[in-house]
Amino acid sequence: MILRALGDMRVVLVLGARQTGKSTLTADIARSDYPARALTLDDEDLRQAASADSKSFLARYPTPLVIDEIQRVPELLISIKAAVDRNRRPGQFLLTGSANIFTAPRVYEALTGRVEIIELWPLAQSEIERNASNVIETLFQGSPPAIDGAPIGRSAFVERVARGGYPDAWGRDEASRRRWFRSHVTATIQRDLRDIADLQRMEEVPRLLRVLASQAANLYSAHGIASALSISDKTVQQYTRLLETIYLVRRAPAWRSGLRAREAQAPKMYIADTGLLASLLGANEERIATDDQLTGKIFENFVAMELVKHAAWDSSDASLLHWREDRDEVDIVMENAAGEIIGIETKVTATVRSDHFRGIRKLRDRVGDRFKGGYVVCTAAQTLPFGDRLWAVPVSGLWSA
Repeated sequence: MILRALGDMRVVLVLGARQTGKSTLTADIARSDYPARALTLDDEDLRQAASADSKSFLARYPTPLVIDEIQRVPELLISIKAAVDRNRRPGQFLLTGSANIFTAPRVYEALTGRVEIIELWPLAQSEIERNASNVIETLFQGSPPAIDGAPIGRSAFVERVARGGYPDAWGRDEASRRRWFRSHVTATIQRDLRDIADLQRMEEVPRLLRVLASQAANLYSAHGIASALSISDKTVQQYTRLLETIYLVRRAPAWRSGLRAREAQAPKMYIADTGLLASLLGANEERIATDDQLTGKIFENFVAMELVKHAAWDSSDASLLHWREDRDEVDIVMENAAGEIIGIETKVTATVRSDHFRGIRKLRDRVGDRFKGGYVVCTAAQTLPFGDRLWAVPVSGLWSA
């Protein structure tokens, strides 16, 4: 995907949280398929030089050029714009960032039409299993993974949920993993937020992240969180956007077919990685498996973020949404660029019933031919049909399709 983008665009920007493998991936590309000089702005001397005179800094290095952690000197992007406007050749700059600097209007306007953005999330379970299939493509085709003999019950997902997808956390034991996530959150907030925002109450950000973790997969209410933390609604909204910017949380807006007054318009909020979510909740594998107050939300968060990861490398440009109207809801709705829709319910059960599809059926009937499939992702042993464009699918279908 990155090599294809370099063949089309003057600038390619790989965005994602720290420790997701951006630097390793781009350095490998620069050594082989895309021979280029690689610089990192984590280097103090390079960062100071780029900050002092970004135009002269770029002039020292011929393109193609890889620049790691570009958010540390965002003004460098303005000089990159000037450089690629003088020379429209594709593949001049491959950049990485641990914060989405395109939330700043000046940066967004500078590189619009000149850059392709590729988001890199923690590893999907299919990547860990070295399975190249894309489940988003399969689900939109209305042909779910044909699974048989899958693990039954919570053992089908608990270990994977607790480990998450960060490469450096995956192979650690439980205690070491817990320490790693604590350090990761501290470093990400202290370094990446300070690069992009001047916060007066930085100490509130970790507290907010823990509250968001406690409400993962629920509707997001800035007012309710503000009351719990004794801070203003405006501060909660601002800091939540910043946590999205550094890829620690992921918002799922409400899907709407119109402006019906009873449709919920509040988004859902997910933590970007379930290993991180478990750490923030103080939950080990045993608790994830046995505490019903946690299991359902962690399972939905897991499924939602696996779909986000697959969508990031699927050409359909599918968006993560949710739907609720009156007493009916669908946990996860995905809509692609063609306007096609799939609905997904998550159920921590090995026995799927017809009534588990109630919300999905209503969504199907609402959108008609645009509806391509409804799926209950569960812990059953096999994929089973449940009527017109409806299936129950074992959770292992997300990585063993």
